[in-house]
Amino acid sequence: MSEKPLPRKTSNGISRRGFLGRTGSVIGAVALAGHLTPAGTAAAAPPGPIPDGARVPALVIGTGYGGSVAALRLAQAGVDVQMIEMGMSWDTPGSDGKIFPKVTTPDYRSFWLRTRTKAPLSNFLGFPIDKDVPKYTGILDAEDFAGITVYQGRGVGGGSLVNGGMAVTPKRANFAAVLPSVDADEMYDTYYPRANAGLGVGMIDPAWFDTADCYQFSRVGRKHAQRSGFAWTFVPDVYDWDYMKKEAAGTATKSALAGEILYGNNHGKKSLVQTYLAQAKATGRVAISALHKVTSVSPAAGGGYTVTIDQINTTGDTVATKSVTADRVFFAAGSVGTSKLLVKLKATGALPNLNGEVGKGWGDNGNVMCGRANHLWDPTGKLQSTIPCSGIDNWDAGGAFAEVAPLPTGIETYASFYLSITKNPNRAEFTWNAAAGKAELSWQTAWKQPSIAMAKTIFDKINSKEGTIYRTDLFGVNKIWNDTLTYHPLGGAVLNKATDNYGRLHGYTGLYVIDGALIPGNASVNPFVTITALAERNIEKIIATDLP
Repeated sequence: MSEKPLPRKTSNGISRRGFLGRTGSVIGAVALAGHLTPAGTAAAAPPGPIPDGARVPALVIGTGYGGSVAALRLAQAGVDVQMIEMGMSWDTPGSDGKIFPKVTTPDYRSFWLRTRTKAPLSNFLGFPIDKDVPKYTGILDAEDFAGITVYQGRGVGGGSLVNGGMAVTPKRANFAAVLPSVDADEMYDTYYPRANAGLGVGMIDPAWFDTADCYQFSRVGRKHAQRSGFAWTFVPDVYDWDYMKKEAAGTATKSALAGEILYGNNHGKKSLVQTYLAQAKATGRVAISALHKVTSVSPAAGGGYTVTIDQINTTGDTVATKSVTADRVFFAAGSVGTSKLLVKLKATGALPNLNGEVGKGWGDNGNVMCGRANHLWDPTGKLQSTIPCSGIDNWDAGGAFAEVAPLPTGIETYASFYLSITKNPNRAEFTWNAAAGKAELSWQTAWKQPSIAMAKTIFDKINSKEGTIYRTDLFGVNKIWNDTLTYHPLGGAVLNKATDNYGRLHGYTGLYVIDGALIPGNASVNPFVTITALAERNIEKIIATDLP
């Protein structure tokens, strides 16, 4: 198949190894990004939305971690990029003057095309907390499959809009089990440092942590973990910790200390909108079309790929259908979005040469949640920062790492709350149901039992030591574990199986996967730093070898 090459405006290109490798600050990354943007060239990427009939050198499906990395690095290499985002561009305040609502007061902005909220914590003190809301293209998608609900961010910035920002690099000893075909040396010497710099990762001030009212819940978690003999650790994050200190001091508008996280954060948190996407847009070569959804990708007669895109409104209705041509297409719609689209394209004959690995190797990163009821002498605090900063590590002995999570209700709950990541070995597969016209996932709720058993290696011991019990009022009636959800979907187009070792899809030149679909089901930690670092690795190779 003939293929139109991506145009280059300069012969300088990107320096290959280490160009952000050991940079310790976002400032350095921004400065270097500016240096690498081709000088003296006109900005060729028009502002969105993308017009019907357009021809683009590179089209990126999704604006999450992998897609944002790809867009930035392609633009710095002189390539014009169009990004297609199904969700909204969250840049306009609502009637309350804020862009995002609090965790405790979800409204129409909170959920993606639902008429009733579906909070991960569904009950409190025996009462259900979900409520009816208007149907709207809100920020958090609770996507239901047969055995699991997958929580995903919807909007420009993807999952970075709604996660807790825990920016964890896996232990090097665990990396081979995460991505066995990837050179660990290059990841830890070059691409993890580059990702951490680009994301603006930082660590809480330990001295401030020890005195801050908003982290009393985390200090109780530390005490209980250490008294039971577990390793407790601070965890890096992408929140602006200086800003949070100002929140606590009353000199800045409260955000993390005002119950903002699950449905977006108005201040303080460094989402992709403030980091990679800001740099990408500053090149003048990246345009983003929000409220656009890719429905088909197929080879174009004259080379490249015909991409069919539905433009939608804020109630999810299609208001226009566009057909554009892209020389290269990067699938970055998240593990679920990319996997669903690829199995559809293979099954319907749009991309029949995709191999049999497409859709396979999907996992939930071993996510389970639980709460513990503490004694009255262990209050966790009325004021709790929504940004977690610590965890309990029993990975080597018990197969679990537990995030000490906030429960920002605004009242004293005497509860400790946890999100666990476990070594759950179960993997599901996406398939295309032609009769229903949708992709389905083979996950079974019973497959969470290994995760529960692994998490219990921590919490059974803590309960025994402290004389405490599990909370049974948070996820339903008399239910200890939330075993029907994941925040960390991974896999479905696994690296070196559905793709080559750099994300090139088998069967087609110029099609790439560059998101969490590449990681086979488990990252051993919160995954977005690994997704970002892998994208940095892969796009550097693609620019070096696939661009003429």
